[in-house]
Amino acid sequence: MSRKITILIIISVLGLIALSTIQAYLINNTYKLKKNSFLKETKKVISRIDDLSPELDSINDVWQDYFLSVVSEYKLKKIKKEDVLRLFRQKLDTINKAYKDVYKQELQIKKIPFHLQFQKRVKTIIVRDSVLNDTLFVSTGKIPKFHLLGDSFTEEESYKTSNSLWQTEHFFNVIENGNEMEISFNLYFETEEFININGWKRIVFNQMKGLLIASFLIFLVVFGLLYYSIKNLITQKKIAAIKTDFVNNITHELKTPLATLSIATKILANEKIKKQPEILNNTINTIERQNKRLQKLIDQVLTNSLGYNEIKLTKEKINPQVYFNTVLDDFLLSVKEKTINLIREIPVLNHEVFIDKFYLTTALFNILENAVKYNDGAVMLNFSIVIKEQLIISISDNGIGISEQQQQLLFDKFYRVNTQELHNVSGLGLGLYYSQQIIKAHQGEIIVKSSTKEGTTFTIKIPMNRR
Repeated sequence: MSRKITILIIISVLGLIALSTIQAYLINNTYKLKKNSFLKETKKVISRIDDLSPELDSINDVWQDYFLSVVSEYKLKKIKKEDVLRLFRQKLDTINKAYKDVYKQELQIKKIPFHLQFQKRVKTIIVRDSVLNDTLFVSTGKIPKFHLLGDSFTEEESYKTSNSLWQTEHFFNVIENGNEMEISFNLYFETEEFININGWKRIVFNQMKGLLIASFLIFLVVFGLLYYSIKNLITQKKIAAIKTDFVNNITHELKTPLATLSIATKILANEKIKKQPEILNNTINTIERQNKRLQKLIDQVLTNSLGYNEIKLTKEKINPQVYFNTVLDDFLLSVKEKTINLIREIPVLNHEVFIDKFYLTTALFNILENAVKYNDGAVMLNFSIVIKEQLIISISDNGIGISEQQQQLLFDKFYRVNTQELHNVSGLGLGLYYSQQIIKAHQGEIIVKSSTKEGTTFTIKIPMNRR
């Protein structure tokens, strides 16, 4: 892959990441706005329920009057400070159920379409008189707010709706040493109101459903277009490289016979040669051979470019042992320039096998010839067949092998395996493509298993008894 394409891909990916980040940021902001709007609207709906409900107001009067009486007892030193909160909490426990029932009725009247819980918590209680400020309770990091009225839930689950401050100056009379005395104190009683909405996140997300779906679809479309564009770019680049390689290969293949024909023509033009029948006949034979070579190259390009749908098979019943041994014998006769050690595993079989002998022979020759071509030493070949539900042909060699990356392109038209270790390996990159098309035309499949410098195994599987 060229550097320009790599840079383009990196820029495109970075652009997609930037777009995704911006989209995520906008969705997050929208979520926060929706959340705040939802909670604000809920707060508005339930606001002042406590103040506008006569029944709740009466319950509040009960605990407030009781608390003032308890504080009065405390000011008269009839009870201790810790007794104030203990007695107060006991009183709250007795009235809290009635408070919650009335509050739920008020929520039903408001027609709130989700389950909502409400709670009041005490934050600070201070009693002031002319002498000192007496803090009965204050919430700190170590001392949390305590439950006043309402449902029970933790502060982590809740959303704070408001603060309330109850300030009052309380007067009461006592008789001391036969004299009636008036005692007063100022009460500073601060509370906080919280709500807990079960599934409020789901409610907010439901409100954002359209936006989320649209954003996801847009992201998929952009990602798909980017992927499609990059894939097409790489494919076009690959096709251009394959075409260039093909043109170079076929030019190289054509040069030799054309140069020979040119020399032979010049020889024939020589008057002296015409008087020498032996040289004349040899020259004519050379021209004929080179002409056949050129025709073979042209036929290879035209024929081997056919797809499996264009191949018209003429199947016939064969004897597997006879047919495959004949193919291997013919192959050995065609490659005498290399030492080949061929191991045959062709058992005697009595199965009906229907194939197109011409086309299957072509496919097998292409694979066998490649095993010889892509080998830098003595060639070791293993040819075996097994017949069960399928005809399984296995061809193994000890050649240079094929990397995993190249295996993915091995059956592409015009693709040739990289042969840096070998020189003068000719070919147009059509042999294995054509072999695969032939096997597909037989409704079979061809599988390759290989590792670099460890040889290659081709396995062909063809269904049985399919005419």
